[in-house]
Parts: sequence; structure tokens; C-alpha cells
Amino acid sequence: MSQFFIQSPKHCAIKGKLNINKLYKKVLFASSALFTTVLSLVLIIWLILRPTKPEFSLRQVDIYQLNLSGPNLLNSYIQVTLQSKNPNQKVGIYYDQFQVYAVYKSQQITIDTSLPPFYQGHQDNNILTGSLVGTDLPVASSFGYEVGRDQTAGKLVINLKANGRLRWKVGTWVSGRYRFVVSCTAVLPFGPTIPTAPLSSKQGTQCSTTV
Repeated sequence: MSQFFIQSPKHCAIKGKLNINKLYKKVLFASSALFTTVLSLVLIIWLILRPTKPEFSLRQVDIYQLNLSGPNLLNSYIQVTLQSKNPNQKVGIYYDQFQVYAVYKSQQITIDTSLPPFYQGHQDNNILTGSLVGTDLPVASSFGYEVGRDQTAGKLVINLKANGRLRWKVGTWVSGRYRFVVSCTAVLPFGPTIPTAPLSSKQGTQCSTTV
């Protein structure tokens, strides 16, 4: 006598559910493996290329105005020229944000000036020029005294600061945004008499850069 094995609807439903779970697990495993492979490839490329932070140097500083309009209010106008260099051979740099300002004796003496965004190719050099302005900026009561001391010493020392956001570009891949900070020091001759021309300094001072 032949035997017939009849599966109940409940048994079929359980079997179907098991097949769906197996398929879901296979798809999940394949997706995870693909994501891991891509991530590992990007990491390997990143480690091989190892982007080097950009280099900045101060080319010229011209101070056209630096005087008090009140007891503790400053007016300033400073022209700054920076050189930016990308030292990487296979990594480009997108500068999405770039702001520059001047500091004297730990006091900010101009407002932040934004430079236009730009892309810097492999080992490229760019000249960046900005006009830094301050109108009725509050300063410490000792500001005039400090400027007088520097005038007696014959030199004026100011710091130029820059900060912003950049992205690395490797082939068609572009990284997320990284914050960078640049700090430069300018030493300008400052005689005992009131200058008729702007205080100027042409130099190739290397700036410190942090990414």
C-alpha cells in the first residue's frame, strides 16, 4: 500500500517563513560584505595616500589705518597677502570656507573677512589677498600704551589668523569637511614719527597650520 504524506497548511506556512528568513539573511550578509569591502578599499587608499596638511606663508602685510576713534574704540584697515600650497601629489583640496582676521596683543583688531571658496589641485600654489577692516572695535584701555611701546621699540608685531573648512579629493572620492586653523606672525618697522605711508612688510614667513 502506498503512503501519502500530506502536509498541513500550518506546516507549509512555517516552511515558507523559514525560506523568507534565509533569503533575508543572505541579502543582509551580501550587503554587509559589500559595504565592508568598499569601506576597506577607501581606508586603504586613504592610508596609502595619507594627505599632508596644506602649507601657508605670509607674503605681504600693509597697514593703512590703526588708530583710536575713542578711548577704547579702534579703526583699522590692513591688506594681507598669503600664499597657499598643496604639498600632496595625488590629493586635491576644496576650501569651502576661509576667513582671515588680525590680532594684536591677543586682541582682535579687525572683523573676520571671508575669502571666496576655491579648489587647489595637486602641488598647486595660490595667492590669497584679503582686506581686513575694523570700525569702532572695542579694545582694552591699554591698547594705546602698547602701540606707543612698540613705536618706541621701532617695530610692530601683529598676528594674522585664518580658519575654515576643507575637503580632501582623491580621484572622484571627496571626504567630509575638516576644520583648519592658520596662524602667521608679521613684524613691521614702526618708527618714532607718524608714518605718511602705510606700514608695510614683505616677507616669506612660514605659518603654522592645524587640520
